[in-house]
Amino acid sequence: MSVLCLASGGGGAAAATHPITPDDIARIRTVSSPAVDPGGDWVAYAVRSVDAEADKGVSHIWMSRWDGSSSVQLTGRPKESETTPRWSPDGRSLAFISSRGDTHGDDRVWILPRGGGEAVQLPGLKGSVEDVVWSPDSRFLALIVHDPDPDAADDDKADKGEKKPRPIVISRFKFMEDTEGFKRTDRSRLWLYDIAAGKATRLTTGDFDEALPAFSPDGKTIAFASNRGPDPDRTYDHNLYTVAVGPTASEPKALTTYPGEDQNPEWDSYPAWSPDGREIAYLQGGPVELFSYGVRKLAVVSAAGGAPRILTATLDRNVTHPAWSADGKALMFTVEDDRAEYIASVPAAGGKVSPVIGGRQVFREFNIGGKGHTAVLLGRPDAPTEVYALDRTGKGAVVRPLSKQNDAWLATVEVAQTTETRFTSKDGTEVHGFLVLPPHARAGETLPTMLYNHGGPQEQFDDAFDLIRQIMAAHGYAVVSSNPRGSTGRGEAYAKAIYAEWGYKDVTDALAAVDDAVARGVADPARLVVGGWSYGGMLTNYEIATDTRFKAAVSGASIANVIAGYGTDQYIRDYEMELGRPWEHPEVWAKISFPFLHNDRIVTPTLFMVGDKDMNVPMTNSEQMYQALRSRNIDTGLIIYPGEFHGLRRPSFLKDRMDRWLAWYDAHLKTK
Repeated sequence: MSVLCLASGGGGAAAATHPITPDDIARIRTVSSPAVDPGGDWVAYAVRSVDAEADKGVSHIWMSRWDGSSSVQLTGRPKESETTPRWSPDGRSLAFISSRGDTHGDDRVWILPRGGGEAVQLPGLKGSVEDVVWSPDSRFLALIVHDPDPDAADDDKADKGEKKPRPIVISRFKFMEDTEGFKRTDRSRLWLYDIAAGKATRLTTGDFDEALPAFSPDGKTIAFASNRGPDPDRTYDHNLYTVAVGPTASEPKALTTYPGEDQNPEWDSYPAWSPDGREIAYLQGGPVELFSYGVRKLAVVSAAGGAPRILTATLDRNVTHPAWSADGKALMFTVEDDRAEYIASVPAAGGKVSPVIGGRQVFREFNIGGKGHTAVLLGRPDAPTEVYALDRTGKGAVVRPLSKQNDAWLATVEVAQTTETRFTSKDGTEVHGFLVLPPHARAGETLPTMLYNHGGPQEQFDDAFDLIRQIMAAHGYAVVSSNPRGSTGRGEAYAKAIYAEWGYKDVTDALAAVDDAVARGVADPARLVVGGWSYGGMLTNYEIATDTRFKAAVSGASIANVIAGYGTDQYIRDYEMELGRPWEHPEVWAKISFPFLHNDRIVTPTLFMVGDKDMNVPMTNSEQMYQALRSRNIDTGLIIYPGEFHGLRRPSFLKDRMDRWLAWYDAHLKTK
């Protein structure tokens, strides 16, 4: 049993500070998409905050001086958002994406002149823009544009008093996606936009989704990611492609042939051209059958195609965001490690992977701009994620804050201390996790304790700020959490240990976190509660169907009767790969559905929560478990959030969720 203290809480806090509560959800700002300008003097980024009156999140573009002396808000129309800042290589303009004033809410590209003036929307585009990248000469843009809504034209023609509904015609194997809805024949496609001519030209042939465009240094070719098999819905076979920049569409060239995931768009990591344009760095997934359980590797392939060089074959950690050094001799990238993410480098010809900067913190992404200045998106356990400057010194690399969007809020609250933990599972496996105590917990005091489970399962709790843990701790709960088997950050074997066997090893690992907290004298064994969202909710279901020690549970957006997910959610490929078809392998599906099929084991009062538009883990699953427990007269409740997807977005609902979560625990522990 060992611990590592990561951040101190409110020991030196001013008298005006207060414990973090659900009200603080609306006060935190989310920073993303750092972009260093070509001169290396400014960093642009997006800042998402809450518009309380409109009850929604809004995003605006800011920029900070490289020396950290000042920050400026560049956009700020009320109730409208702007995202994805992109500097033009000539430094004269900043492109961004916004749906400002669009009748159908489609996102468009806007150009903000560096010298001053209002942003201008680019004309001649149909559909919704999902991504924008500048050409090296600043004359063109590579765009990913989702096809126009086929119903939009009819809506425009419909009488204002009534719009006639149309049938939704489904013909695809994978026919739904959370937040997107039902998938029809519309696609996300690669376009070239000529800024001077105000004209968009589609660059590729075929009826496929395309993503992550990157111009070659000479601007004559674009690399991108796509799954262009006979039926892309049935495979994970994304590959890296190139297409010539020209006046008409042409057939792209496949540079990779690996049958698994090369450059999967879900990884949000662009291919990177070498400075001489001869090679492209990209990400290669793990074994096909492991899909997201597999470890992503850094690879380099010739721009003409051929066998790739795998540069991180022995690292056994997920990598993202490759970028070449100016001389083309090395690559820098992020590495997902045990509870942390660090920046590393490796020789382009192959060799040792060397950390650039790490520590008990989380480097989400980075961007290199003029003068080689590197901006990083950095998360720490005691503060929300912000943009930092990465400075190289004779002694190594250091970071210094630039965006400072949450400094004012942090000055008003007491941040609970976060401690790393290690403990042993039932079968002897070492498991790693976290312990968060209330800011003013007394030494030797046993506390009501929450076991908090993460989603995924191919994710991990890490050394970044976690608002749910902070709210729970501020309310008086010790919060224990684990990265059980199935989690990422500790290699492929650790992640795949629960393959087709959910609810067994991961349950014993998570319960070991509770045993550890009891052994420390922190957790009161008579006052234990449990909860989580997505797979965290699923794990909650497995835990309460395995162990009766918990006095209350909250299961968010979860499933317990896994067979009910087949054909009703977005995971059809994963289900058939990992579990097989249910009519061919019913025993596999039944084994991992025991919280529903054997719900008679559950005695824990449980609150289920879900969004009614969730296509990731649909509402049906929460309804089933609620009904099963209600049938048996187990204390239970069901909260449905109208208009919400898998991840809640409406600020008032986010607050309501935490208020109800706390109230459910309090009522069953009788602590308030």
